[in-house]
Amino acid sequence: MEVCKDVERQVEVLRRGAVDLISEAELKKKLERAAETGKPLVVKAGFDPTAPDLHLGHTIVMNKMKQFQDFGHDVVFVVGDFTALIGDPTGKNATRPPLTSEQIKSGAETYAEQAFKILDRDRARIEFNSSWLRPLGAEGIIRLAAKHTVARMLEREDFKTRFKGEMPISVHEFLYPLLQAYDSVALNCDVELGGGDQLFNLVIGRSIQKEFGQEPQVVLTTPLLEGTDAKMVDAKLAGNKMSKSLGNYVGITEPPGEIFGKLMSITDDLMWRYYELLSEIPLSEIGAMKTGCAAGTSNPRDAKARLGAEIVTRFHGADAGRTAREEFDRVFKKKEMPAEIREFSVNATDPKDLWLPRVMTAAALTASNSEAIRAINDGGVKVDGQIVKDKNTTLTPGEHLIQKGKIHFVKVIIGG
Repeated sequence: MEVCKDVERQVEVLRRGAVDLISEAELKKKLERAAETGKPLVVKAGFDPTAPDLHLGHTIVMNKMKQFQDFGHDVVFVVGDFTALIGDPTGKNATRPPLTSEQIKSGAETYAEQAFKILDRDRARIEFNSSWLRPLGAEGIIRLAAKHTVARMLEREDFKTRFKGEMPISVHEFLYPLLQAYDSVALNCDVELGGGDQLFNLVIGRSIQKEFGQEPQVVLTTPLLEGTDAKMVDAKLAGNKMSKSLGNYVGITEPPGEIFGKLMSITDDLMWRYYELLSEIPLSEIGAMKTGCAAGTSNPRDAKARLGAEIVTRFHGADAGRTAREEFDRVFKKKEMPAEIREFSVNATDPKDLWLPRVMTAAALTASNSEAIRAINDGGVKVDGQIVKDKNTTLTPGEHLIQKGKIHFVKVIIGG
């Protein structure tokens, strides 16, 4: 694939949704050189193989990688199998436990397989940073450590907080940003991508590249995506970042109906944020939709359905996107039961197995008991058509239809 020669178009697309761009002038210069020479840029993003099921928050950086791919550049998916032995301390108030080799291997496989739902498999490189970090050996790591100071490390917010609070900081944690920076040296990286919380690490990459006589990489960071429960507070969008543990996530491997239903449940204000960060629709068209909804000439629900169908299509295909939208209309608008209701069997050998939140979690209606409790407290759970108000509710043997929200159903069959 040829490198795109329209530099202004590339800058416009790549800048969309970015938090930090250091610097736009450098990026433009690199893109111009690539257009003239036909040599693509080397664009990297690193991922610690912690084996989560990826959710939409994880995909923002990957979507940016895909944009670079579409413009003809080389993207490198760096699996941090060596740096995972340290554990990234970013945003942590305590030393993070390192992963085992088995966790690293399993996590790397999970990440790569799910990443290729977004990236073009044939035009992406996967590199394990152990291939260049392990050969450094003790001497090489000592020489690398000599290129940065403790004072600079303590400028990092999480280190600074722990230092002031007299909480432990292990020496090996200082190595993490340096080893991540050396990834950029090993790849002679032109651009490094990461979440906004990774800015410190990425900027160190620029300085370490200079130490090795390389042109410093451009740093482009993306925002942390708010969870599905975020809402406007004092004219600002507020809420926790998307997290599986908080139950406010949309997983990319979830069934199409689950993805669509979760996106239909978000607030209108959050919808426009998701459009900006997750959609491939041009900003001008999104702006026109937003204006129409504000003026009352368009229905926000239709805009939300368009977003839901786009996201489902991306991960499950066009047929799934269309079917999810039709099924939602049938259940939500026409108040009909779903065409198919999933069944789940419980063999209640222990009375605790009959506790409603536990049943909901086991049946994959919720990711955790705490998420189920929140749904019950919010009045969003029905059993056999009746709203459940008590989080301590237990079910009896037999068949029960459990509904969470407006479109999530499961028939639970409880045996004794």
